[in-house]
Amino acid sequence: MTMFRRLGAGALALSLAAVGLPAAAQTKIDFFFPVPVEGKLAREMTRLVKLYNSSQKEVEVVASYTGGYDDTKLKAQAAAKAGKPPAVVLMSANFTVDLKLSGDIVSLEPMLKADETTREEFLKDFWPALHANAIVDGELYGVPFHNSTPLLYYNVDHFKEAGLDPAKPPRTWAEFVDAAKKLTKDGRSGFLMPGGYDYLGWLMEALSMSNGGRYFNEDYGGEVYYDQPSMLGAAQFVEDLIFKHKVMPQGVTEAGGVSTAFFAGKASMVMLSTGSLSFIRDNMKQQYNVAFVPRNVRNAVPIGGASLVMFAGQSEESRKAGWKFIKWLTTPDTIGGWSRFTGYFAPRKSAYDTPEMKEFIAKNPDAKVALDQLPFAKPWFATYQTVAVRKALEDEIQAMMNGKKKADQVVKDAQKKADEIMRPYVEQTSLKLP
Repeated sequence: MTMFRRLGAGALALSLAAVGLPAAAQTKIDFFFPVPVEGKLAREMTRLVKLYNSSQKEVEVVASYTGGYDDTKLKAQAAAKAGKPPAVVLMSANFTVDLKLSGDIVSLEPMLKADETTREEFLKDFWPALHANAIVDGELYGVPFHNSTPLLYYNVDHFKEAGLDPAKPPRTWAEFVDAAKKLTKDGRSGFLMPGGYDYLGWLMEALSMSNGGRYFNEDYGGEVYYDQPSMLGAAQFVEDLIFKHKVMPQGVTEAGGVSTAFFAGKASMVMLSTGSLSFIRDNMKQQYNVAFVPRNVRNAVPIGGASLVMFAGQSEESRKAGWKFIKWLTTPDTIGGWSRFTGYFAPRKSAYDTPEMKEFIAKNPDAKVALDQLPFAKPWFATYQTVAVRKALEDEIQAMMNGKKKADQVVKDAQKKADEIMRPYVEQTSLKLP
């Protein structure tokens, strides 16, 4: 028997070091992550990464806060072009199609195969509404981490003051307009919604879906339906809220301004993400409640939030390390804790079976509304050149909110711009004929 075979594992490591032989190398990987604001959410993600690093010795994750969703996409692509692609990125869940088409991210199917599992088995514990944005062309490209839907937040005291029953929030657009009129008074808006980039496109998707629309072709990255009746009605609805019903101020208000107005009692109802829930809960001094997004034709909302993707150009060791980290981040305990901290709903159903989550939901019933809305959730807008195509609509809606254009012209111009942006992809796919 050799000396090394007689030694235990710990003594073997010491002996290797003593004779100058290297121990197993730790794999270092870069992780880019966005959050809505840099403050406590960024600090919490940094804490989670440190916790992971201290829990094992095989992988060292270097975390970088990269701003908002659009900024994170640009920074990750820039790093990849510079030859330093991040191993793992927490990416807006609707960027997977665009990133797959551009070759920036890799399929996760090989990792599933190495784990001797299937895509169907892996996704079985994730809410069904999240699957569409995780899968591109029949393969898994993203793992849901935190997710959201839009919600209607409303001031309970304002409802009582206006003679409205806070236990019966508006369910339809007609009820919503009636409530907003009663809530509007000098110095206070009945309703306010974010009009900045990214948020506005998401909310217009919610309104067009609740107006019966599809917004985009979920199966093909080259078609959007901006000039259809459902979007025209949604755009006209927003225009009327501002200029006809006068329950919403003219102009573009960023998300931070919307929440600030809600806290200050200057807006009675606001439409914000589930991801804002903990922020509202921590800062709202008056009593509030949350409800479904009101419908005109049907109950429907888009999924939002972010998924974990792996960038191309990694070594085999880096890919394996990144996959280990992804699996740890998406354990029921980890994402359950993140959900309780942020307000995003946890993508795994089993996260709600833990004692901690059951206790949390019992104490915070507002956190359950997004789950109740999930049966009506649809995929998030995802196309070729997603950001540019989304901005084609947002630019037009912003012009309308500023009183520079009318809804009927807005949807036509948005469609024209979007079609021009998607044209190269369309010519190489649906218009490339034999």
